[in-house]
Amino acid sequence: MPAARESLLDAAYTALARRPWSAVRMVDVAAAAGVSRQTLYNEFGSKDGLARALVRREADGYLAGVDRALAGHADPRDRLTATAEWTLVSARGNPLVRAMLTGCWGERLPAPALPAVPSGSAGPAQRRADGPLPSPADFVALVRDRAVGLLGPGVPRSDTAELARTCELVVRLALSCVTAPPADDGVADLVRGALYRQPVP
Repeated sequence: MPAARESLLDAAYTALARRPWSAVRMVDVAAAAGVSRQTLYNEFGSKDGLARALVRREADGYLAGVDRALAGHADPRDRLTATAEWTLVSARGNPLVRAMLTGCWGERLPAPALPAVPSGSAGPAQRRADGPLPSPADFVALVRDRAVGLLGPGVPRSDTAELARTCELVVRLALSCVTAPPADDGVADLVRGALYRQPVP
């Protein structure tokens, strides 16, 4: 039931934009998605299950954007700059992404526990929602490793560790811009400046 699942997640995200998560009601989410409340519970198990699945979907969307940013340019510096810019834009436009990247969950947002939680449901959607959610440190490692995986082929083995440090530096610089935004296009200038002083192997 992937279409119903996406509709329910869309409805939950829309509801969250209008009111705090504590005021979001399952019956309203189901009605907005055009399905029964039972379908909602069958898919996610509980309100916490819905929250976990929503956070997981937004995390997956952010990481898919990272992959697009890394693939969208030929020059390694441009790839890393685009990744930093995507991180800032994504965090500005999506409060769940911002919370995941910074670990700062406001009272308006769902704050599902990061560790895996047990599930009574055998459905695949519920198992996925029950898996562990990435922490801010996990996101640093995930983005760094994606960048190294894309930029690493052809880099001499002796330079791989330096490449990993450079990619992590860019990710951490982007995250600092999420919490203390620079003026205008400042993230690109900061990343380019850092890469100029710390060349990509």
